Amino acid sequence: MSFIEKIFGSHSEREVKKLKFAVDKIEELSPAMEALSDEELKAKTAEFKERLAKGETLDDLLIEAYAVVREAAWRTLEQKPYRVQIMGGIILHQGRIAEMRTGEGKTLVSTMPVYLNALEGKGVHVVTVNDYLAKRDSEWMGQIHTFLGLTVGCILNDMEPEERREAYNCDITYATNNELGFDYLRDNMVIYKNQLVQRDLHYAVIDEVDSVLIDEARTPLIISGQSGKSTKLYELCDILARQLKKGEANKELSKIDAIMGEDVVETGDFVVNEKDKNVSLTLEGVAKVEKFFNIENLADAENLEIQHNIILALRAHNLMFRDQDYIVKDDEVLIVDEFTGRVMPGRRYSDGLHQAIEAKEKVKVNRESRTLATITFQNFFNKYKKKSGMTGTALTEEKEFRDIYGMDVISIPTNRPIQRIDHEDAVYKTRKEKLHAIVDNIAEAYEKGQPVLVGTISIEKSEELSEMLKKKHIPHKVLNAKFHELEAEIVAEAGQAGTITIATNMAGRGTDIKLGEGVLELGGLRIIGTERHESRRIDNQLRGRAGRQGDVGESKFYLSLEDDLMRLFGSEKLKAMFDSMGLPEGEELNHKMLTGAIERAQKKIESNNFSIRKNLLDYDKVNNEQREIIYAERRRVLDGDSMREVIYRMITETVENKVNMCIGDDSVAEEWDIDELNRLLLPIFPFEEIKLTEDERKHMRKNELVQKLKEQAVKLYEEKEAEFPEAEQIREIERVILLKVIDTKWMSHIDDMDQLRQGIGLAALGQKDPLVEYKFAGYDMFEDMTSAISEDTVRALMHIRIEEHIEREEVVKVTGTNKDESVKKGPVRRTEKKIGPNDPCPCGSGRKYKHCCGRTN
Repeated sequence: MSFIEKIFGSHSEREVKKLKFAVDKIEELSPAMEALSDEELKAKTAEFKERLAKGETLDDLLIEAYAVVREAAWRTLEQKPYRVQIMGGIILHQGRIAEMRTGEGKTLVSTMPVYLNALEGKGVHVVTVNDYLAKRDSEWMGQIHTFLGLTVGCILNDMEPEERREAYNCDITYATNNELGFDYLRDNMVIYKNQLVQRDLHYAVIDEVDSVLIDEARTPLIISGQSGKSTKLYELCDILARQLKKGEANKELSKIDAIMGEDVVETGDFVVNEKDKNVSLTLEGVAKVEKFFNIENLADAENLEIQHNIILALRAHNLMFRDQDYIVKDDEVLIVDEFTGRVMPGRRYSDGLHQAIEAKEKVKVNRESRTLATITFQNFFNKYKKKSGMTGTALTEEKEFRDIYGMDVISIPTNRPIQRIDHEDAVYKTRKEKLHAIVDNIAEAYEKGQPVLVGTISIEKSEELSEMLKKKHIPHKVLNAKFHELEAEIVAEAGQAGTITIATNMAGRGTDIKLGEGVLELGGLRIIGTERHESRRIDNQLRGRAGRQGDVGESKFYLSLEDDLMRLFGSEKLKAMFDSMGLPEGEELNHKMLTGAIERAQKKIESNNFSIRKNLLDYDKVNNEQREIIYAERRRVLDGDSMREVIYRMITETVENKVNMCIGDDSVAEEWDIDELNRLLLPIFPFEEIKLTEDERKHMRKNELVQKLKEQAVKLYEEKEAEFPEAEQIREIERVILLKVIDTKWMSHIDDMDQLRQGIGLAALGQKDPLVEYKFAGYDMFEDMTSAISEDTVRALMHIRIEEHIEREEVVKVTGTNKDESVKKGPVRRTEKKIGPNDPCPCGSGRKYKHCCGRTN
């Protein structure tokens, strides 16, 4: 704690003190609210709306509105928000983040700001991390709002557009972050205004805000369509990756080494950097890849795909681990969320990594998708006019919340003092010693009947510990991604006397562990962490499962110098210290220096992860500015605006662009290449062939030629308009064609920008900033795209015939998203004849099916 904080208190403490007056006033209104009948209490909603219409603000209404919600909560749920919950509710209304410990009733906290802001009638979104919580909270907390006369909706993954529209039109809508983001993207792909489902993004209250805005923000939302790309290259690269030898760099370069021009000496065919999670080929490796694919230079532009895919294959084999990063179930690769430990059915790694893992695991390699629309969570949530959030753990990431989202974090005190005892970390030299100590601790708790929740960071490690407990005949339950269907049942019993539960990070969120009879007398729930997570927040969440609402409990983390975190980021001094102390095997070490080193390692990783997210946002900022322009133009078309002026501007710009392409500003008419000009203009404008008179060849200037051609082009289009009996007919045709061209060009542009992003790192080799180069190149590409939109639109309109029947249609069919939830499906029935092993392969190779695509090894 700093000297200033000791005197004046922390930022949170100072902010909480400011809330005391408002909280007192709200509580003072309790007797008056209790005296109202149900009808009188409900009538307050209409009264508040009327006062807003007459000029009062939400801040003017806050004290009365919060008092109304407190009374309504008591009458519907028999719960009444207490002081610290009211404080959290005020912080949320202010557009800030309320950090409230586990078990402090955050769900009830949200009802106050949600009700107050819903009075404006512009829609409030309550954001949850999964469908189950969205449904539960809309039905549970929704009782308060419906009692007070507001409408409540809920968006679930399997809903149709009509149901979504109805839910979004409610005063309050509960939904997951994914559903909200994808509905935003889908709304900007529809072809008629009545297909839109969302209203404007007004106010969002985000539950588990760190999970949504920090953890999830590393992966953008992507809506995709089918790509025509072959999957064969993934299989070939997998074969080659298995033949390449892993080497080592003899040292990491310091800044001084780099300045002095020292090189890293590399061995083998490729080098793996576990810290930065990347792989690079050595010169020997490059030579082997060139020989395998029979190419001269791997660095050539036409070989970028091979270069990209071999790195993916090496990453799949050396950095992506089965039963840790993913599992294989029913011949399908399923991602395991690194923060929750949950399997994420339907979700796929992007950029071809998922296909590389499929090739590695010898399951069917699915075709890559083509990106049709994409946005980061950072850019999506920053579109809300106001947003707020709540979580048990946010202070460690306060800088990111401030820098990226403009939200500060206020830590709200607990309703009752925390009685949980957080023991010092126990550090051991080897993993084996650590695991034996954990088993001994569990056995001791089991002997006296104290429930234990053991947190592990991977499926593999939870199963390893389970095997050790089985050998000791200690009954226990395992909760990990493989058995997530049993989650609710297992968690419900985790606080019962004598229960031992081993869990991956799943048990940290959205689960409420209630203590059984007599457990408080035994010391409450005992939390054992088997490893420190990369993020301090995840460790704090695990600890927070015990000691809720003033209950007793305890927590302790067990570490070893062989843990990934210590091995990769811990100091070598720690190992030296262990060795010098000559501790006997199995001896536990507690030391402030150790705890400090662990925290420094976690901070280093958190900083690194922040840089990754910041980098993603910096690049997406370029895309976002372009996306805003395109989406605004689309919305004008959907709104039925007349695009006549836009079309006329496109006509004149297209003429000017084509003239500029073949005639220089300083050239004289005698030097003009009129044949080239005809080749460029006539396919777009059905002019008569352009010819210059003798006089024009001597005296005409470029600007005069441009003006003459513009007038001709405009006259042509006016004649085209006159062919249609009703003006609205040609106006709708303009909208149809413009929409189709925008969508076609924009989707190709997204692909092009993605390719640019992947290749721009090479700019660093030329001592240039890749981000700056990306901005410049991205700007030029966007300019080219808008010119192409103008040209294609004008060409189509200039050749339209009155008898043609033109309707709006989707440019490409959506096939899915990168975060699709699993949907229960019925049995699949074969619609085509089964291919026999000796039948010709349908791919057209000429070989038998069993020797081609039907090969199983």
